[in-house]
Amino acid sequence: MDTQCFSRLMLDGVAGQLHTIDQSLQEIVKVIRAYMGMEVAFIAKFVENRREFRWVDVATDTHPVRPGAGDPLESTYCQRIVDGRLPSIVPDTAENPITRGLDVTDALGIGCYMGVPVELPNGDLYGTLCCFKAEADTSLTRRDLNFVQAFAGLVGRLIFDNCQSALANEQVKETIEEILAKDNLTTYFQPIFNSKEGRITGFEALTRFNTNPYRPPNEWFDEAIQVDMSEQLEMAAIALALKSTGKLSAGCYIGLNVSPAHILSGALHRTLLKAPKAKIVIEITEHAPIDDYPALRKALAPLRAAGARLAVDDAGAGYASFQHTLELDPDLIKLDISLIRDIHQDPKRRALATALVAFARSVGAEVIAEGVEQAAELQALNTLGVHKLQGYYIGRPMPLSEAEQFLEQKRCSVG
Repeated sequence: MDTQCFSRLMLDGVAGQLHTIDQSLQEIVKVIRAYMGMEVAFIAKFVENRREFRWVDVATDTHPVRPGAGDPLESTYCQRIVDGRLPSIVPDTAENPITRGLDVTDALGIGCYMGVPVELPNGDLYGTLCCFKAEADTSLTRRDLNFVQAFAGLVGRLIFDNCQSALANEQVKETIEEILAKDNLTTYFQPIFNSKEGRITGFEALTRFNTNPYRPPNEWFDEAIQVDMSEQLEMAAIALALKSTGKLSAGCYIGLNVSPAHILSGALHRTLLKAPKAKIVIEITEHAPIDDYPALRKALAPLRAAGARLAVDDAGAGYASFQHTLELDPDLIKLDISLIRDIHQDPKRRALATALVAFARSVGAEVIAEGVEQAAELQALNTLGVHKLQGYYIGRPMPLSEAEQFLEQKRCSVG
């Protein structure tokens, strides 16, 4: 197997099984040291005129080779292996005239040594992948070298991909910071209609990003999580929604999509400090992971006590929404679009919706159907006792001015 093929397989194997690039590279030096029977294995980076140890695995914790340490490049085996003055395998440093005369041989206690350059896919030299021990070892072969070279190829790929990812993340962060600085956010409002009473009872606030080219909001929020700007972006969106409600909040509630993490951190509480809680519904989606329900309930308690209501979004889309419903005692349960689509001609969807409606009634929660796109779906939902409806058939998300006009046409009152 050639080294390039091996590197690809290992990239999907070792790297794919671990959580971070750092863990993957640490695992590689551990494997190298164990497989080669060495006392030290490391990945070093060449920084100007120095060699810096970045990932290290050693047999004893007292060894001077450790992450963050370094030395002048010209004093190292690494530099001589890269420029060809020293072969990649030195079975016995005492027998090699070059290594025998280097101070580093005695300083680090090197008896045998193996090292290869680490090159990035673009051809740039990163540094070296090396291993050594105190005793000479004349059993080292070309096959051993091929093994280490294969891992060096993997190391180069991982480091390059990590650098590219870091650059991309920095660009994303700068773009989000620019969006926030220039207020390039707009709130759209999608109406929620009560078919039994013939009126609008609320609007869900949805964020749109004024960027060119346009990108869906979920992509921006997902990327904000990757660059640790989720709280900043989400709270800015919520603050804007609260400021943008105009006449809507006079007679309707406003639904706000919130990540559980930002409820737990206290960010939502701070953002809603001066907001009229009785006009707010906090919506938690199926896709939002919750690790500590008691802590979340505790964080929500003062907001709910002040009048804010809680909705579990995307009910019926997966297990998490059922868990959210059982653990959080929501005031509203929003049936997911996947359950609503073609419900008028799908007995299975009707059966599940019927069960959810019965559950909601038994616990005193209201039901809202999302994604209503046809009159037939509306009629089927009404038959099941679901009268609060949201979807394109009712009204698409719209800017504030259009939402206010829509509201007057539908004669909204407090719901």
